[in-house]
Amino acid sequence: QELEFLLGIGGIEIRHGHKLGANLSLSRLHQEFDAVFLGLGLAASKQLGLEHEDAPGLLAATDYIRELRQADDLSQLPLADRCIVLGAGNTAIDMAVQMARLGARDVNLVYRRGVEDMGATAHEQEIAKANQVRLLTWAAPQDVLLDDQGRVRGMRFARTHMHEGRLQHTGETFELAADAIFKAIGQSFDGGALADPLARELQRCGERIQVDEQLRTSIPGVYAGGDCVSLGQDLTVQAVQHGKLAAEAMHAQLMLNVEAA
Repeated sequence: QELEFLLGIGGIEIRHGHKLGANLSLSRLHQEFDAVFLGLGLAASKQLGLEHEDAPGLLAATDYIRELRQADDLSQLPLADRCIVLGAGNTAIDMAVQMARLGARDVNLVYRRGVEDMGATAHEQEIAKANQVRLLTWAAPQDVLLDDQGRVRGMRFARTHMHEGRLQHTGETFELAADAIFKAIGQSFDGGALADPLARELQRCGERIQVDEQLRTSIPGVYAGGDCVSLGQDLTVQAVQHGKLAAEAMHAQLMLNVEAA
C-alpha cells in the first residue's frame, strides 16, 4: 500500500537489482544525477574480535530477527534450547524476548557494563525480565567455546568493573552453556557499499557519515540520513524525518542552480 501511494505521486521510478559496491557505485550515481541521498542504514553487525567468531551457532541478532519478521510459520524457525544474547540495546532485548517467547528454555542477556549504561529503557528491561530473560551485567565475552563438531557450546566471560573511569577485567571468569549465541553489539557499514574512490572521500564521524543540519555530506550533491549518519537516535521516525529534510534541502539547492543558469 505504501509503494502504491508513492508511485501514485508520479515521477518516481524504482530500480531493482542494484547494489552499491556490487553493480553500482556512488561515483556513477554522482555523475548521473543532480542529487543523491544515501539511506544505507548499518547492514553489518560489529565483530567481537574473538577466535571462532564464524563458528556455527554464533550469528548476528539482526539476521535472525529479519527471518522472524518475515516468517509465515514461526514453528519452522530454528530454535536453540539455551541462548546467549550479547548487548544491551533495543535489538538485544528484542532478540532475547523473542527467543524466550518462541520456547527457548534458558535465555541470558549479557552486557559488559552496568544496568545504568544499558541502551534499552527500564521498561524494556522489565519486559525482558517478565519473559524470564536473565540479565547479566559486568561481563565481557572472552572465548567462544566449541564442541567436538566445531559448533558453539557456550562462551567464557571475563568479569568487569570500572577503575579510574575505564572498564577493566577483574581477573575472574565464568562460563555459560549455549546452543546459540546472538550478537547485538551494534551495527556497522557493509564494507563494500562505499568502497569506490568518491565514497571514500565522505567524511566520517566514527563509523557513520558526517552530515550538517541539512543532511549534506562533505561531497556536494550527496546527502545522507537514517542510521548511517551521526545525528541523534537510531529510530525509524527520525530516518523518515531525515528523508524529508534532505528532500527540502535538495529542492532548495536545485532551485538555486536553475536561477543561476
